[in-house]
Amino acid sequence: MSIGNLLLKNNVFLAPMAGITNLPFRTLIKDFGCGLTFTEMISANGLIRNSARSFEYLCSSPLDRPLAVQLFGSEPSVLAAAAKIVAGQGADLIDINMGCPARKIVRTGAGSALLKNPQQIGNIIKAVREAVSLPLTVKIRSGCSAREINAPEVAHIAEDCGADAVIVHPRTADQGFGGRADWDVIKQVKQEINIPVIGNGDIRQATDALAMITHTGCDGVMVGRGVLGNPWLMGEIIACLSDQDLPACPSLPERLNVIVHHLDMELQYHGEAGGSRNFRKHLLWYTKSLPGGAKFRQLAVNLSGKESMLDGLQHFFLSGNVGKEIWP
Repeated sequence: MSIGNLLLKNNVFLAPMAGITNLPFRTLIKDFGCGLTFTEMISANGLIRNSARSFEYLCSSPLDRPLAVQLFGSEPSVLAAAAKIVAGQGADLIDINMGCPARKIVRTGAGSALLKNPQQIGNIIKAVREAVSLPLTVKIRSGCSAREINAPEVAHIAEDCGADAVIVHPRTADQGFGGRADWDVIKQVKQEINIPVIGNGDIRQATDALAMITHTGCDGVMVGRGVLGNPWLMGEIIACLSDQDLPACPSLPERLNVIVHHLDMELQYHGEAGGSRNFRKHLLWYTKSLPGGAKFRQLAVNLSGKESMLDGLQHFFLSGNVGKEIWP
């Protein structure tokens, strides 16, 4: 599919996730065929103030392309200036976060707070569109609450003001990540606008992605929490949407190889101390669905450094303990 002038090899995207979608994770997901990955959301204010932390989120590599950068902020001029910086850093697409429900984001007037101010949404998109020629998307929620569903209205504004696509997470801001994603909202948005619509929410297995597209008519799917600990899901979704046979379930050695590869990338990116600390949460996700994983996760929170993590992983995956009730 295409978004603006950006041609993508498929219509399966990785959602921006705070503290998760760094360069190693995006590279890993690209290995499984993902058409477009997004950075975690980056403060527009941080970029224009030359914050080293904000610029770190822009770190990329040839294996990470194409790359979408998600910005958050509330002021049109600030977001426009940040978009110019992002374009100068070589991004392939810019996305504006208009759905994050986190209090620290909302209290600045950014994220889902913008859904209460459609006029400001239009001002922001116009300013960014005038500042850069890169493909431009916005990520929205259904609305602020069940009584304030306005995704179709916001999507119309986005299209009219120059956005090239709209990404819809059909939960309200006050739902957070709980409850059910209402795919009917995606369907309503798709029926109302002519630019591509990407659906996001409650995709846990390959058939969910197909069901979302069938139900809503959306042009692509974005996967978030469903891929945590299960990067194989990306390949399964691509196969399912292409009417191909699903790839075989990975063997334990295959799982171990992917996990170790991911660990190596994290250690190279963050250094041993930071990398192993950041990787612990992935250890928990990778073993969540496996027999014996609960016991492993109790021990994994205390693993630090490459050697201890490798020892723990090899013992779990290769010593015959997977499938037993107790580990070790």
